[in-house]
Parts: sequence; C-alpha cells; structure tokens
Amino acid sequence: MKKLAFIMMLCWFWQANAAYYDETLASEVPAPEQILGFQVGQWHARHDQIQRYFEVLAEQSPRVQLEVIGTSHEQRSLLQLVVSSPDNLARLEEIRLQHVAQAQGNEPVSANSPVIIWLAYGVHGNEPSAANAAVVLAHYLAASNNPEVQQWLQQAVIFIQPSLNPDGHDRFALWANMHRGTNPVADPQHREHIEPWPNGRPNHYWFDLNRDWLLLQHPESRARIAQFHKWQPNIVGDFHEMGTNSSYFFQPGIPSRNYPLTPDRNFELTRILAGFHAQAFDQRGQLYYTEESFDDFYVGKGSTYPDVTGSVGILFEQASSRGHVQESINGLLTFADTIKNQFDASLSTIRGSVANRQALLSYQQEFFQTASQQARAERVKGFVLTEAHDRTRLEALLQLLAQHQIAVYPFTQDWQYEQTQFRAGQSYYVPLQQAQYRLLKAAFSTDKTFKDNTFYDVSAWTLPYAYNIAFTSVNREPGRAVADVPWQRQARARQTSLQADGYAYVLNWQDQLAPVALNAMLAEGLMVRAALGDFTGTTPQGERSFKAGAMVIPAGLQQHPDWFFRLQKIQERFNLPIYTLTTGLTSRGSDLGSNNFTPVSLPQVLLVAGPGVSSTEAGEVWYNLERLAGITPTMVEPERLARINLSRYTHIILPDGDYRGWQETEINRLRQWTQQGGVLWGQKRGAAWLVEAKLLQAGVWSSNEMAELIPQRDLRYADKEALAGKQRIAGAIFNAELDLTHPLTFGIGRKYLPVFKNSNLLLQPSSSPFVNVAGYSAEPHLAGYTAAEYLPRIAQGAALVAHNLGRGRVIGMTDNPVFRGYFMGSSRLLVNAIYLGHSFSASTQAEE
Repeated sequence: MKKLAFIMMLCWFWQANAAYYDETLASEVPAPEQILGFQVGQWHARHDQIQRYFEVLAEQSPRVQLEVIGTSHEQRSLLQLVVSSPDNLARLEEIRLQHVAQAQGNEPVSANSPVIIWLAYGVHGNEPSAANAAVVLAHYLAASNNPEVQQWLQQAVIFIQPSLNPDGHDRFALWANMHRGTNPVADPQHREHIEPWPNGRPNHYWFDLNRDWLLLQHPESRARIAQFHKWQPNIVGDFHEMGTNSSYFFQPGIPSRNYPLTPDRNFELTRILAGFHAQAFDQRGQLYYTEESFDDFYVGKGSTYPDVTGSVGILFEQASSRGHVQESINGLLTFADTIKNQFDASLSTIRGSVANRQALLSYQQEFFQTASQQARAERVKGFVLTEAHDRTRLEALLQLLAQHQIAVYPFTQDWQYEQTQFRAGQSYYVPLQQAQYRLLKAAFSTDKTFKDNTFYDVSAWTLPYAYNIAFTSVNREPGRAVADVPWQRQARARQTSLQADGYAYVLNWQDQLAPVALNAMLAEGLMVRAALGDFTGTTPQGERSFKAGAMVIPAGLQQHPDWFFRLQKIQERFNLPIYTLTTGLTSRGSDLGSNNFTPVSLPQVLLVAGPGVSSTEAGEVWYNLERLAGITPTMVEPERLARINLSRYTHIILPDGDYRGWQETEINRLRQWTQQGGVLWGQKRGAAWLVEAKLLQAGVWSSNEMAELIPQRDLRYADKEALAGKQRIAGAIFNAELDLTHPLTFGIGRKYLPVFKNSNLLLQPSSSPFVNVAGYSAEPHLAGYTAAEYLPRIAQGAALVAHNLGRGRVIGMTDNPVFRGYFMGSSRLLVNAIYLGHSFSASTQAEE
C-alpha cells in the first residue's frame, strides 16, 4: 500500500509539473499557470478560465486573435482563437476571400496561399483532455520561437475552438474538481470516475453535439457551422476521448464504413497525415492504433461532415482518465498524459498539413470541381419540396438547408411534372448542380443497402422525412417556373388585426407554431375548444373551411374582461392567422355549441428524468416540448415517483429507460392517477414497461424475439460482429400509416408519416377497435439499414396505440418521435398527446 501511495504521489507530482514541450518559450507571453493559477492538468480548467487565458493571449501576442462566435444555451461564450503570423492576421479577410475563391475554382491555387487548419476540441464535455490541450497548444503557438513553428504560422491560419460544448465541459469540470483530494485516487470505483446523471458528455438539453453538425438544432452547432462555411478549412481535427483501457486512435477508421460520397483522395490524404501522427507517437513510445474501430459514415458528426463539404476531417480518440488519474491495463493514466497526447496529435496535424499544404489546397478545389461534374452526370436533376399548410415546418427545413450553403429556389409559377402539379407558394426546387452537391445528396439520401451493415451511429437521416415535407426527385429542370435567386428567410407579413365583436375566433392546428400559441392562450386564461371534426364557418369575408383540430375561442365563454386584448397580443406575438366567426351556426360540420368542440386545458407535464432513464431521449422530449408545445416540464427522477404529489400533473411522460425497479407501489400510483384523468405516455422501453405493468393493453415483440428472426446457425466466431450488426436497428426511417380521423393525428396533413426507429422493440397491434392510431405501411422501409428478416414483422406492427384507463388515457410508441430534436413531423404525435390527449375515447377489452 505504501508503494502504491508513493507511485501515486510521484504521478501527481509529474502531473502538476507536466512538461508538454521541451523548449523554452518566450517569457513575454504568459504561460497558462500564470493566469489559471495552476499547471494545466493539475485541475480541470473551467470554461471561464480558458476564456480568460485566451483573452490574455490575444492581448499579449501579435500572433493571436480571439473571436466570440456565439453563446451556448447557458450563455457561455463560444470561442474561436485564430493563430497565424502577424502579417497573415493583418490581412485575414483578404486571405479568407482568396481561399474561398480558390476552393470554388474561381482562382488558381496560389503557391503562397496558407492552408486553413481547424482544430475542434471538447464537443463532448466529459472528454476534457481536448479542451485542456487547446490551452497548451495556444500557448505554444503564441510563444514558441522554434523555426518550424515560425514556418507553420507563415503558411497556415490555425483555428482553435477550445470547447464546442462549454455547458457540458463545466458540468464535468465541476464534478472532477470537487472530488480532487490532496493525493489523487486512481481507483476506478472512486466517485470521481463515476459521473452522475446526466454526465458531462451532452449540452444543456442533454444532446450529443457531435451528432448535430447536420441537424443544427442548437446554438453551439449553428455558430460553428457558420464559421466553417465562412472559412472552408482544409483540415478539421476532431478531438475526443474513449475508454480508459484503450490507447490512442486516429483515422483512418474501418475502411468499409466510410461514407461512399467521400472522394478517395480524401482517404489518401488522411493516410498521409496518419504518418505524421504515427511519427509523433513513435518518438515517445506511445501506443496507438488505426482502422479497427469508428466509422466515417454519418455525415452529421465532426469527422465526417467536413469530408462531404470539401475538407479532410480526422477523428482523434484518447483513452480517458475520467478525472485526475485512473488505473488502466496500460498502467496509471494521468490527466496530464491524456492532455500531452492530444497536444502532440494537434502538433502533428499542423505539421502534416503544412507539409502537404499544396496537396490539401489542390484537393479542395478538385473536390468542388468533381462535385460539379458528378452533378451534371446525374439523371436526377434535383428535388422539389412541397408543403401547403405548415409554413413554419417548411421554413425550418429551408433555413437548415440555407445554413449548409444549399441553395433552394421558390416556385414563382405552377409547374407540371409527370402527373404532379407543383404550386407556386407551396413548392421549392433544390438543384443538385451546386457547390454542396455531395452534402445535398447525403441529406436527401434514401439508401437502404450498404457495403458494410455495421454502423457506429445511424444509417439514415433523410432531412425531408424528418420534417415530414413531401419531396420528389425530378429528371428535368423547372426552368422559368422558379425564381432566379435562392430562398432567404424574410419576416412574415403581419397578419390582419383581429376584428372585435366576433362570435368566436379560430386558430388552425396545422402550423408547427399553433401548439405554442395555444399554450400562450391557455396561460392567459382564455377558454379554448378543439374541433373534433372538419367544419365550415362564416367569417366577415365569407365561408371558410377548417380542419379537425382547429382551436376555437368562443367569445361568450371568456371570463377575463380584457380577454380580447390578450388574444390580440398573442396573435401579434406569433403572427399566425386567427379567423373571426360571426355566428355559431356552421354550413358544414357541427355547430360551435356541439360537444364535438371539446375543452382544452393548460397542461401540467411531468417528465420522468433521472438515473435509469436515457438522458439523451429525456433531453429530446424536454427540448421539443419547450420548442414545439410551449411547455417546460417538471422533471422528476424515477426513484422519487412514489413520494411526490402526482395530482398536480395532467400528463406523465416515460422516455426510453429501464423502469424495472418500479414495484407495485409505483404501478398502482400510476394506475390510480391515470384512472382519475391523467394522460400517461411511454416511448420505446417506457412503452414496453407500460405493457409489462398492464397499464398499456398491448403486446410487444421484444428485442430478443426480433433478434431470433435472424438466422444464427452455422456461424463462425468471426461472424459475431456481423451478426450483431444485422440484429441491430441502429437508426432507420419507416413509414407509419395514420388514422387521420383520430385526434392524436390532427394537424398532420398526410396519411403516411416517416418515423425513426433505433431499437428492435415493436408494439403489437391491438385487437380492440379504435386503439391502433398508427401502424406501419405494407412496405414500411424508407431509408437506412434494416435486416430483410425484420421487415415483414415491422409491417405487422403498431406504431402508436392509445386507449382509455378509467377517466384517463394511456399512449404508447416504440419509436422515438422526437429523435435528435429534428424529427419535427413525428413530434406532432407527442404534442397532440399533450393538448388532445382527452379528446378521444377508445376502450380495450380489459377496460370494458
């Protein structure tokens, strides 16, 4: 024990006095410890401490400029440090314009053009070696007088983004620092190495920001991508951590799992740069490996998005100390060790990029030239997007494409293509022939077959499916039917002011903003009724038809003396059309006093979120409820359910999680609460548990039962990974067929709805009538990999079931309707469960 303590003390001493480089740096440039108050690696530097050090560097060094490019959800600054020679920094904008012109082929590649190197650290907050290595790197580049470094700064512009996820970074730094003792504890079971729920990996809303490069749901990602396209870097270093018992990984990854639209030359350059990384690690005798893990397939992560947009993205993975020091199969792993390796890989990235500067610059120009050539050779000329009723959802997709520099052109006149007429004002053309051809093709991909069926991440992400926007590939250009300039977001024309003295007022339910506006009405005390069927009412301008789900505000029911003023303010805030009705009589459908207009009340939502629940999926529910329903839920850990007052809540949501720890006490509480009028929603394992607890009257095909559909006889041990890949639905898109007469589908304009499945769980349809709200279509597979053996079973499954339980309702779904925040189409099912959960009645045989 004394020997172990002595070793640990030596480890701690080395860590506190870590030598990250073996040269003397310029003393006029402050070292990190002078500003932080400790050696890098001795403590986990907080984001504000990193920011302060970068601010001092920018003040003291002529080689450094600091930019704040945005803010996180928790209002932390998103930092971008630009490092280059003073001469380059003095003409930075000139360099940028020349670089972009060369990349796009508008100018020849100059022999003197600097290479643009982008080093991105800490997208996962609990992978702290990256952000702390950024501090060491910034100091070294700002203060080194090494001739090689001088050459780098002349021939490169280096971007250092120290923490792409500052909120998660500080969550982890606080945890690690609060458990740091006088002597480090390397025991893997020590509390320091076991993070609480949620851990530091995700951002404020518990999203994995390394999956958000394509989806851009969060301010951190939007700020990053704006700078990425502004500069079009040649190299992107993406720095991460992995398991403690690993070593160090750098790409290339598994060759069969590369995205097929990435040019071969990209992989050649990656291999060339790998030689520089290997040399750096060989000199120190450090372990590393390549090609055996990590794919480069999903285009929405930090090492792959660059590959389909003209850069060369390289993933780095360092074994994690997950604290200050930890035992591993390779000996004691200190925080300083991990920082040193990330620092060395950063230097080898710069060294290799400068050495191959001309090759990288020429490759980028070639990338865009070949993109143009390939686009011209395509039989498909582009895609047409169409949405008639939900402008908010459509514009969300258009804005997403615009952020990726994908041009979309509005139709200015109707256009006939084959048997379909695309109407102006509702349709938009996305030509393949544009600079971001590869990214566009990837974003609209519906591939179902792949060279390698094992995926580290999802195999499908088709953007129009996620937004439930109809899209059609076309083999000829629309020509004069579309505008000459691409769509740009503009302020909507202000809605006509509400007319006073109406009998009632109507808000259509189709627009994505309608539920948020409804929440504002209910919060203001307005009395609202939901139409359970289509109807035609009389307005001052004549007859107008309204779809089921329309929200009616009857003047005669309002109790606040200034209710009309409140309604006016809500319309001004959301800028949605609200129609005036002059009479309660309707020419079609029920009159306004009918029970087919059901009361809607302000929801009080409890989201079960805590240990045992998937923080990712709980965060997705939280985020989407706020954004698409206007509701911030109360969040309660599973273990507290038996002790809290449930009567104050109207809805309880069980995201994906393990609820097997709940006993009869919790089950009975949920049953009693639901019977008294609550709406209980479960998704994925939450839905499966509701079935097991006999709260949801349905069946489930379990993951094991689904896996048994895959033949397993006569397999060799070498087939083990392939079998696991075939049994897994890593992430694919399926077609759900909706009962559009059911209130839970109101506002969804089309019978078929794309849904995202990333588990093998599958609900069995109920034999009771009116309970199956949605099933899968006869040919359900839309995009992504799914074993052929699964498809007949999925076609038999139920996508959404809902029924009565006493005065309440139970709703289950084994897909994730709010996947990664961008599945805005299927999100409406959850939103409808919040506002229209009491608007249907369907008894099961058990209930009867």
